Amino acid sequence: MRKDSAVADERLPRARHRMSQPSEPDEELMRALYREHAGPLLAYVLRLVAGDRQRAEDVVQETLIRAWKNAGQLNRATGSVRPWLVTVARRIVIDGHRSRQARPQEVDPSPLEVIPAEDEIDKALWLMTLSDALDDLTPAHREVLVETYFKGRTVNEAAETLGIPSGTVRSRVFYALRSMKLALEERGVTA
Repeated sequence: MRKDSAVADERLPRARHRMSQPSEPDEELMRALYREHAGPLLAYVLRLVAGDRQRAEDVVQETLIRAWKNAGQLNRATGSVRPWLVTVARRIVIDGHRSRQARPQEVDPSPLEVIPAEDEIDKALWLMTLSDALDDLTPAHREVLVETYFKGRTVNEAAETLGIPSGTVRSRVFYALRSMKLALEERGVTA
């Protein structure tokens, strides 16, 4: 008689008695299962998980927990419980593999930390300075710069929108840019 089946046979009469009373599985049976099967089960699972010891230990632990939860089924077994344990362990490994395949692969975020982000503060400061300098211009000069530079209109389109001749738009743009350059220089911005 094999040693592992002898363990199940020794515990069988007490376990059957306990099965008639609803209670927790026999602690002694579980200790015996661990002593007899944990080592060989770990060796088997290590091959299934390509030598990943931590993962193998987790699988063995889960297998023994399932054996503990199904102690009544194990007590009714007439032969060795090892085939049942091996089957459960194999299924746990397969389920783990399938769940990792179903999930998207996790990516390490550390390379993103070294990529410099665009500094929005410099942009905000530039826009504030530009807006302040635009306020120093006359309303006529400001209008032509807004239409031509900020709205991207041609001289003819700006002239039509503002209701002035295109020559006047060209002249105002020239003087507006000159005034704008001076206003920016006063604020410390150089070309």
